[in-house]
Amino acid sequence: MAQADCGIEKGSVRVLSNDFEALRVVGGAVKECASGTVSVELDQTTEHKAIQVPALTTNPAAYTVAVVATNSIVPLLGEDLIRPLDEYVEKWGQDLLPQQLIKVNGKVMAIAFLANGQHLYYRDDILSENGIEPPQTFDEILAASRKLRDAGVMDAPFGTEYLPGWGLAAEFINAYLGTGADFFEPGSAKLAISGEAGVETLERMKAFTEYMRHDYSTDDSSTLIPLWKEGELAMMFAWGSRARELMDPESNPTADVTRVAAMPAAVEGGVPAAALWWDGFSIARNVSDEDAEASFRAMVHGIRPEMAKEHRDVAVWLVKGYEPTKTAEGVAANIAAGARPYPMLPYMGFLHSALGENLGDYMQGLESAEQALADVEAAYSAAARESGYLK
Repeated sequence: MAQADCGIEKGSVRVLSNDFEALRVVGGAVKECASGTVSVELDQTTEHKAIQVPALTTNPAAYTVAVVATNSIVPLLGEDLIRPLDEYVEKWGQDLLPQQLIKVNGKVMAIAFLANGQHLYYRDDILSENGIEPPQTFDEILAASRKLRDAGVMDAPFGTEYLPGWGLAAEFINAYLGTGADFFEPGSAKLAISGEAGVETLERMKAFTEYMRHDYSTDDSSTLIPLWKEGELAMMFAWGSRARELMDPESNPTADVTRVAAMPAAVEGGVPAAALWWDGFSIARNVSDEDAEASFRAMVHGIRPEMAKEHRDVAVWLVKGYEPTKTAEGVAANIAAGARPYPMLPYMGFLHSALGENLGDYMQGLESAEQALADVEAAYSAAARESGYLK
């Protein structure tokens, strides 16, 4: 039956991936391709990022498949450890959608199969009782927050992740993407965020703090999710992957009045101010062509439309025929409205780190936006220069 389903004659399929529910579902479907002549091994671990480069550097590689995400594919590209997939897509990718084909320099280097991103959560009861439509822009978030405060409903109706570090940096990246500006000068690793778009992004972020709780600089998902469940927030920006929990009455007392929507636009008429993230798979370069082909076909079987249909509520699947569930509507709305992807550039990680380390003082009113961006540029440039991306 497995051979009839997958059509693979022989080969070794060795998969390295992160470990969460959606990937366990995909992994289980891939294992259906195992037979007397096809071996399938899964290594699903939260330590996958630390393992992938050394494991794919050996020849032959320890794994034939690396399940990657928007940022974790970058080191594999930088070390030339994964192979182009165009030939396999032409032969075996009839059910793949154009949006699944992750191209680098014109070549397909990964196949995306699920999406994530931050978006808006709102309390339908609180907004409707106060005559407020779900906000579609940052300005409308501020106006709604002001109205709720003036009406005595909540002093701090809004929340988002402003804890210095990765989360605060992600908030800047989201908002900056919403301006339509680029992070780097064209064709260069030279940073381009210190101008008007960068300053306005920080000012928009700071404006939200007027309607956030006083210790907003300690907020991340570990504080915001409990606040939401306790009914202490009317609106927040949070990851789409939290929607199942927050819309489940068994885990959230406010689930019946929790709604999701696209991330509001940072500027009028703009796209959702949220980076689009994807998870997908790449095939190792340092494996035999036989194992590479078997692995591609097994993974395509693992992400086939029937799997996504059977497990609709597990993820926002980027798979042919997938219809979003209620919990997936926020990320799906981001995609439909043109949210920009998180940049797949080898030096983007340096910028993310520099933002996380240098925006906290501005957010707490200790320095100007211009000074904060100058600090970011100095930290980023030092790291990029040390790694050879800048001279």
